[in-house]
Amino acid sequence: MKVVIIGPAYPLRGGLATYNERLARAFREAGDEVRLVTFSLQYPDFLFPGQTQFSTEPGPKDLDIEVSLNSVNPLSWYKVGNRLRRERPDVVIFRFWLPFMGPALGTVARLVRRNRHTRVVAITDNVIPHEKRPGDRPLTRYFLAACQGFVTMSRAVLADLRRLHFKQPALYRPHPLYDNFGPLKPKAEALRTLGLDPQVGYLLFFGFIRAYKGLDILLQAFADERLTKLPVKLIIAGEYYEDAAPYEELIRQHQLENRLVRATDFIPNEKVVDYFCAADMVVQPYKNATQSGVSQIAYHFSRPMLVTDVGGLAELIPNGEVGYVVPPTPKAIADALVDFYEQEREQEFTAGVWAKKKEFSWEVMVKALKEVAQVNEPAV
Repeated sequence: MKVVIIGPAYPLRGGLATYNERLARAFREAGDEVRLVTFSLQYPDFLFPGQTQFSTEPGPKDLDIEVSLNSVNPLSWYKVGNRLRRERPDVVIFRFWLPFMGPALGTVARLVRRNRHTRVVAITDNVIPHEKRPGDRPLTRYFLAACQGFVTMSRAVLADLRRLHFKQPALYRPHPLYDNFGPLKPKAEALRTLGLDPQVGYLLFFGFIRAYKGLDILLQAFADERLTKLPVKLIIAGEYYEDAAPYEELIRQHQLENRLVRATDFIPNEKVVDYFCAADMVVQPYKNATQSGVSQIAYHFSRPMLVTDVGGLAELIPNGEVGYVVPPTPKAIADALVDFYEQEREQEFTAGVWAKKKEFSWEVMVKALKEVAQVNEPAV
């Protein structure tokens, strides 16, 4: 079967690109021919909140990646869409995460479908964005209406699709493991690589820093008097995607500077293993969310997790088995962190993670995408 995946990929960086590249490998492992089509321009610079959109690492040599789609140039939409219409792949899979991408991806989808052969489906990270802006709904509807099937990675997004009255085939399948960051390391080795004191415990906040991810709530929780008495530090590993000043004020106000480990630049793929394997637990104090790739990196590295009970986060984290599911408040987060250390739950939760992580496979995701595309597998 010929498959085209349209969305971020190298030379772009970040979790979406990492996911799409891993998905391409999963299709290839299933015996399919696969190509990635990514953006020559993903966001205009004035809309991009980080330092750079592009990777400084070597590109993957095992993947066919075409850099051709410009998110703000309609000529490129028509060029890509008409070429794919003529090429007649069996399935085109769009990665949709932001209304801003609706016009480009929706136009390409409509053009491709004119060949009456290619099935057009989407992995929808969000259909109602975390940070709402005027025009979100019509831009999203324009894209969704062009698709013939959906796979969501949280039940919340599946419910949003139905709430918007889209009735195409749709399946929920959890985010597969991010197993492309290398094997686990012993904690002592990861701590040594990062130059961290092995006599101290470490909690990890990982990923781009944006308002909805709740780092401010975590900083307030970490100021709890009970935690100040424990030999524990918080690692903040990720680039600011907004003004850092409010967070710096919280750090100053609560005198947290000496209890933090800062790594507030983009974390390259080869360094991810060290931050996760050095941590006792990964903390996701989100204010709203649908799903999170951070959870699937934590599962891969067998790290316990604390998540807040918002969106689809709790679907993947059995409370009391692999970690904690708590309300998004400083008090609730602090209570769980204190319990984790005082009751010495790391070993117990790590065992739970090992058992649970077997459920998250890329093979399951590939099968779901083929199912909503209504592609019949050849008989064996």
